[in-house]
Amino acid sequence: MKRKRIIIMGAAGRDFHNFNCSFRDNPVFRVVAFTAAQIPYISKRRYPAELAGKLYPHGIPIFPEEELGELIRRLRAEQVVFAYSDVSHERLMHIASRVLALGADFLLMGPDATMLRSRLPVVSVCAVRTGCGKSQVVRYFCDILRERGVRPVVVRHPMPYGDLAAQAVERLEGLADLDRFRCTIEEREEYEHLLDHGAIVYAGVDYRRILRRAEREAKLIIWDGGNNDLPFFRPDLEIVVVDPLRPGHETSWYPGEVNLRRASVVVMNKVNAAEPAAIEAVAAAVRSANPSALLVRTASVITVVEGERIRGKRVLVIEDGPTITHGSMPSGAGLAAARQHGAAEVVDPRPWAQGSLREVYGAWPHIGPVLPAMGYSTAQVADLARTMEAVPCDLVVAATPIDIARLTGTGKTVLRASYAIGEGEGEPLREAFESFIQTRQL
Repeated sequence: MKRKRIIIMGAAGRDFHNFNCSFRDNPVFRVVAFTAAQIPYISKRRYPAELAGKLYPHGIPIFPEEELGELIRRLRAEQVVFAYSDVSHERLMHIASRVLALGADFLLMGPDATMLRSRLPVVSVCAVRTGCGKSQVVRYFCDILRERGVRPVVVRHPMPYGDLAAQAVERLEGLADLDRFRCTIEEREEYEHLLDHGAIVYAGVDYRRILRRAEREAKLIIWDGGNNDLPFFRPDLEIVVVDPLRPGHETSWYPGEVNLRRASVVVMNKVNAAEPAAIEAVAAAVRSANPSALLVRTASVITVVEGERIRGKRVLVIEDGPTITHGSMPSGAGLAAARQHGAAEVVDPRPWAQGSLREVYGAWPHIGPVLPAMGYSTAQVADLARTMEAVPCDLVVAATPIDIARLTGTGKTVLRASYAIGEGEGEPLREAFESFIQTRQL
């Protein structure tokens, strides 16, 4: 039987999950390549044989997405599966047009084909864009569970940027596990703050195995989405976060609009920082796309320990990397905190950017006068540390969720800006979550 030849376009996450769900051990198809985008240093690897299954004894090569056209021709691909997130509708259709022009099918895989069922209750927290505030909501839920004497178990969207076989199933319970799994800065940003809130965190590559492991010790599973991707597990309560600082994005980015239309609860975060007209525009879009969803408005409350030290100082602001790169935000909580506490000057780090950080500013020209906490490799962490040392400033305001001073070894004073959900109007988000867990008798 002739096997249909497939290329899966990805970014080291959804692509591997789709393969594991529908193509591994499936004799109807032959996946001839993965492509990689968005994240540096993740191409020119192989999806290893021990994860790919018996049909792929040599694994599957991973190429840069820039080579897609040549790969379709050379590998005689008949179908291209698009499998990553946070892509504008316009760009997605340009990609599809390139593929179709070369004669191949272009496929988007839906939730029924890719969501795994759990024997436990699942609450998913996803978003319409990167940087809406999913992490704040997940931490909020972790704290509610701990109040009830339940240890949170969070399964995080994948970020396997290193040795894929070694990262197949990752269980993290303490900071030492971040070192044991050789986590990048981007992975630490997603895991460390959850560990600080008492959660056990699972992540990796093989989410069927991850689910079975998590089920052994959880009473409820919280799915913590990445970018604006769909959940990998079928949720019993589907929560989606929207951002009034980017009105219009809730219905113009893939697959964020899918999340919005599926949601049981829509959380409009950052209402304390947005213009009233933008808040109402997003609310109208939510009502139009998903009129049955509960719409909850929350503030994103920024705090800085010893924030008074910022006043009158020249500061370097460090922000969460993905939020201000492919999340399209020029800045984040760090710049807001610096201004809130009266910084005399926010020093633009561009003139002092070292090594790969110069390339980041070139690739993402919308970035404001802030330094993204990029660290997808040991060399890039070193570039970040050298940039921090080079910028002439009195202190650093860091809004990344990790201890950047410990990781980079900087001698400069670093004040950490944190941000958390602030509820009003009777705490409807808490009520919705508590009502759900009460019905599950937790």
